[in-house]
Amino acid sequence: MLALLAVPVVGAVVTTVIVTTSAGAEQSDTTGLIQAEAWSGQSGAKTENTGDTGGGKNVGWLANGDWMRYDAIDLGSTGPLTASVRVAAASRAGGTVELHAGSQTGELLASYPVNYTGGWQTWTTKTAVSPTALTGPQTVFVVLKSDQAGDFININWLQFKRTPTATVPGSPTGGTTTKPPTGAPTSAPPPPQTGWPTVDPAKQAADTAAFFARKPKPITNNPVKVPEFNAQCTVSHHNNDDPIVFPGLAGAAHNHTFFGNKTTNAASTTESLFAGATTCNPSGDHSAYWIPTLYQNGKVVDPKGAVTVYYGSRLKDPSKTQPFPLGLRMITGDAKTQTDTPDKQGNHFWCAGIGGATGRTPDGEYPVCAPTAELVRQITFPDCWDGVHLDSPNHKDHMANGDYTGACPKSHPVPIPSVSFVIAYPLNTNTTGITLSSGNGYSMHADFFNAWEPEELARRVRDCLDQGYKCNSAGNF
Repeated sequence: MLALLAVPVVGAVVTTVIVTTSAGAEQSDTTGLIQAEAWSGQSGAKTENTGDTGGGKNVGWLANGDWMRYDAIDLGSTGPLTASVRVAAASRAGGTVELHAGSQTGELLASYPVNYTGGWQTWTTKTAVSPTALTGPQTVFVVLKSDQAGDFININWLQFKRTPTATVPGSPTGGTTTKPPTGAPTSAPPPPQTGWPTVDPAKQAADTAAFFARKPKPITNNPVKVPEFNAQCTVSHHNNDDPIVFPGLAGAAHNHTFFGNKTTNAASTTESLFAGATTCNPSGDHSAYWIPTLYQNGKVVDPKGAVTVYYGSRLKDPSKTQPFPLGLRMITGDAKTQTDTPDKQGNHFWCAGIGGATGRTPDGEYPVCAPTAELVRQITFPDCWDGVHLDSPNHKDHMANGDYTGACPKSHPVPIPSVSFVIAYPLNTNTTGITLSSGNGYSMHADFFNAWEPEELARRVRDCLDQGYKCNSAGNF
């Protein structure tokens, strides 16, 4: 956004300077205010109409321990940082609003004591100079603390501003007028993490050579000629963690339904998953799989029975498919997608079984199924790997899809198994009132963190996929 700032210059008239600032473009309006309801994740927050000038929404019913998360909030880079929050409170118990970076207990950006303001729609703005040396895009948490158990505060918006350093045209010296930052670091901050963890190239080359030197098992039992095997995994648990998007940040995500590895949480690593128990058949699959939790009228609806995780190949010649490395992680879909695809064909739930779909919900978002069918969603991951990175900053760029012939692009030349979840829910004729923890049905997405025992995975890929025949969960024809 553009902010107009009047900068005083000694010996000259006041000159208006345009200084560019930014703060979470998807969450900010043209005044730079980060609207409280534009959270990326929350616990305990509800929205309501704001009853004063400007209208809009505010967030209420906030009590001790509640929090809201805002992603990619730009704290700027030059000058002291001031942080403001607009609040209202009818409770006389009072409390504190804290702003933290990175997690609910991360570096404190600002803290504001809040007492009775005169009512739930009687607003006041609290401002503080932040002691942080953090700059640039950050994840910001608003954390509420109070000695009472009940609700104590409403929040309308928050805002971050920097005192600018500006070159002022027409000043007597042609120089700059600045206000130096307070508490600025005396040394350069550590370099940011690249988000591109790599495999050991020598080990990967050796593993690949050993894999293709492996003699496939002779084909028996006249199997179906489809390159495929599967794992059958039941739901293990739910939590608000995401070890791919928010590693180490407990509670930072929307609620997820996990299947496969029983230990998956924000602190999960390749090593912890590999050592963890699994709900999958086969037991050699310790991988972590997760999706946003599905609710109907606010009640959790888990997948019916086991989720089938298919491993296949879409290559014209599947014999070049090789196992993905231990620790590979990837995401498919986008939690921020809240609209249908332009062709109205993708990103949809559907009905499987006799009778199929008999109609749509009033909002058109979900199918209504016949009594003999059930609500199903299939999610498929990319099947071409760059051969170098276990992950990427957006958890997608190290992966790609093959073209219409199944060939991998030159940028991602390594064909790996095509992973696909088929998720059936125990819903058919009544599919109204459905939401996902990430939003509406178009926001469905999925995460995969590979922790297969290498021998078990290699055997299935070589015997089943590379030879082009269908195997069961045990990896047999």
